[in-house]
Amino acid sequence: MRKKNETTLGDAIKAYLKAMGLDRKLRENQLINSWEDTLGKAVANSTERMYIDNKVLFVQLNSSIIRQELLMMKTALVARLNQNVGEQVITDIVLR
Repeated sequence: MRKKNETTLGDAIKAYLKAMGLDRKLRENQLINSWEDTLGKAVANSTERMYIDNKVLFVQLNSSIIRQELLMMKTALVARLNQNVGEQVITDIVLR
């Protein structure tokens, strides 16, 4: 039986990460790691570099064809990536 002042280990870890300011970085890493699952192996193989700065995902691609395809579905892509993480981590994507 639980006492009123007890908390689960999961809740304690979440509170610690939030207190230390690490929860945002953890979500950003989850989003970047979900790139291949969201877009597939072909796009992931063409991706050279990814990072997030000020809620903007910067993606460097080595294929102009894939870049153009992703540009056309940019809004839906932002929504899908955020949905995979469970919260709004990014607001825009810059494809280079």
